[in-house]
Amino acid sequence: MLDLLQTILWALVALGVLVSIHEFGHFLVARLCGVKVLRFSVGFGRRLISWYDSRGTEFTVSVIPLGGYVKMLDEREGPVAPQELDQAFNRKSVWARMAIAAAGPAANFLLAIALFWGVFLGGTSGAVPVVSEVEAGSLAAYAGLEPGQEILSVDDQPTPTWQALNWQLARRLGDTGELKFTVRYPNSELEYHMYADLDRWLAGREVPDPLAEIGLKLWVPEPRMELALVTEGSPAEEAGLAVGDEIVSTDGQDFNSWDAWTSYVRRHAGEQIDVGIVRDGKQLVLPVVPQSVTLEDGEEIGRIGVAPVGTSWPQEMVRTYHYGVGAALSKGLEETWTKTVFTLESLKKLLFGQLSTKNLSGPITIAKVAGTSADAGWQSFLSLLALLSISLGVLNLLPIPVLDGGHLLYYGIEAVKGSPVSERVQIIGLKVGMAMVLGIMALALYNDILRL
Repeated sequence: MLDLLQTILWALVALGVLVSIHEFGHFLVARLCGVKVLRFSVGFGRRLISWYDSRGTEFTVSVIPLGGYVKMLDEREGPVAPQELDQAFNRKSVWARMAIAAAGPAANFLLAIALFWGVFLGGTSGAVPVVSEVEAGSLAAYAGLEPGQEILSVDDQPTPTWQALNWQLARRLGDTGELKFTVRYPNSELEYHMYADLDRWLAGREVPDPLAEIGLKLWVPEPRMELALVTEGSPAEEAGLAVGDEIVSTDGQDFNSWDAWTSYVRRHAGEQIDVGIVRDGKQLVLPVVPQSVTLEDGEEIGRIGVAPVGTSWPQEMVRTYHYGVGAALSKGLEETWTKTVFTLESLKKLLFGQLSTKNLSGPITIAKVAGTSADAGWQSFLSLLALLSISLGVLNLLPIPVLDGGHLLYYGIEAVKGSPVSERVQIIGLKVGMAMVLGIMALALYNDILRL
């Protein structure tokens, strides 16, 4: 219950920050353009908190936290006193209205830059992507990748860490063409180029894992055989296993590798296995029946609900980066641009069927990811906020009526033709845009529920 409350709390913090910054962009530029702002609301529906500033703007926090709005003085929404006509939104030039509409997404991009700047100022680190295993018959095997090689780049884009490698592979989802790896062997400065052919790679796959799907396992330090976690109510707890137990054998076979032991457990779903342990210097054998679990691909595996004590990473297998104020800002700009391009490419792939619509996520998934990232530390949470802020900025710039991009489209047409788009066309566009947005939201929520 506590975990659920924390997840909800962090989700509300994330949505609150993103919506507030977005609407503040509209609010600030509206005021700079001389438009009277009647209400600044975070959330929809019934008002929870409300107050006024010296200019008569009402600030509210409402009960439904899935968005917000800035209500401006506008003759199209009600009568305006003659002395306030010059402050009405509809009386402003088309360029002023375009600036106000664009200010929300712009604020989201600026927030992403600031957040990434903070992340890089704090320093970053990541594991070196060294190949541990290559799955037979996989794309990685076809390309010629081998255990022990360090992956230096993908498509000539540097991959100094696991995160960078995953991002570069994710950019190729749904693509057809050549995938290029640059690698080197241990204790060598020679670089080798290796290639694999993609054909609509993972198009239509729900929540793809690029690294696993390409057939690669990266090197990690071998966990100890000592238990760090025994899940409450699991087969392991029912059998009497406890934190601190050292696994030494199972069904008479000696094990000194966690991966080998878990592979054995996975193959014995629903079957009793005799787990040999050492506890307080004494050897015990405990019978355990692994619970049968069905994976997304239909494979049935055994699971008993334990986790091992981790081991520290060797210094040479971790890359750490520290940045000054200027360098961190430059990296923040670069990261924001890279993630913006990635978001646009993903939207294009969704539109043309190169990515499955099952990858769309709604508020439930966002809440879960927000809670997980907060548990992982402040840098992880800030990075997630930056990514969500970029997504919000990009989505709001789409030329769909109801969104900021739809307003910009209308204003752009007005700037070219010299007169506003007809009210009839705007009403039709509003209905179509509302249907599109509600449809997308419903699909994202449906995907969330399926993932539960």
